[in-house]
Amino acid sequence: MNEKTKAFYASLHEKLSNEHFPLLYMFKFITPSNHDKIALLTNVFDENAEITLNQSKKGNYTSISARTVMLSPEEIIRIYQKAAEVEGVILL
Repeated sequence: MNEKTKAFYASLHEKLSNEHFPLLYMFKFITPSNHDKIALLTNVFDENAEITLNQSKKGNYTSISARTVMLSPEEIIRIYQKAAEVEGVILL
């Protein structure tokens, strides 16, 4: 993990530490409209997550929103880290 990425996760952890957990949290991602990549991203969530998919007008990209209950800042960061492993994904 490079320094910029470490700084991002440290900043996120600091912001999330001010929240009260458990917390209903919304994750947002953009990925190329590829079934395999969409499946990899949706599989980072458990069966209780409410997942919404929206394709771009031209169909080249898909936005993924997932609402789920998180128990700690560390749990949120783990999901972002897993999602970041998918090539071409943009974390929002």
